[in-house]
Amino acid sequence: MTTIYLAEDQEMLNTALKTILNLEDNFEVIGSSLTGAAALQEILQLAPDVAILDIEMPDMTGLEIAAQLRILKRPVKIVILTTFAKESYFQQALSSEVNAYLLKDSPSEVLIQSVNRVLAGDTIFSPELVRSVLKAEKNPLTKREMEILKVIQTGANTAQIAQQVFLSEGTVRNYISSILSKTATKSRIEAINVAMANGWLG
Repeated sequence: MTTIYLAEDQEMLNTALKTILNLEDNFEVIGSSLTGAAALQEILQLAPDVAILDIEMPDMTGLEIAAQLRILKRPVKIVILTTFAKESYFQQALSSEVNAYLLKDSPSEVLIQSVNRVLAGDTIFSPELVRSVLKAEKNPLTKREMEILKVIQTGANTAQIAQQVFLSEGTVRNYISSILSKTATKSRIEAINVAMANGWLG
């Protein structure tokens, strides 16, 4: 019997996945959580064969849980579920040596097959996710522009930005104009949203 732990913060999806997995003769969901910190603690206690982890959860992300499990050298197979095709997430998944990286809206059969395949030693990355990551917009902003955008993200005005990055207000305004131009946006908030959507801000 393959023991599975499930961490998913959407309660309805959590319940649905547990039901689907428990219908398989060789699967048993031995625990589940709606938050990341609780999931890590219970995975360490229960030692399941497979941990299925959502990326974005309260307290800890699925990728942070994966990294901790690898640091602690736990033999659990890790399956990441995501709706996000961020390059930064994909790189974290690779560095944490996850066993599978799948889209949440994949058919349930894909998840079941993937669990069986990772148990057999395979590593699986959703082709749709890989294509999305490869197509993701490359960051056109310079290192200095990114520095300024990160300060903008804190809510700082032009004078405060200038003070923090040790530039004149006029130079900061020029950089902001360049940021808006490169991101094809009309406001600082829109520029931040574009950067966040493409994973440029981490």
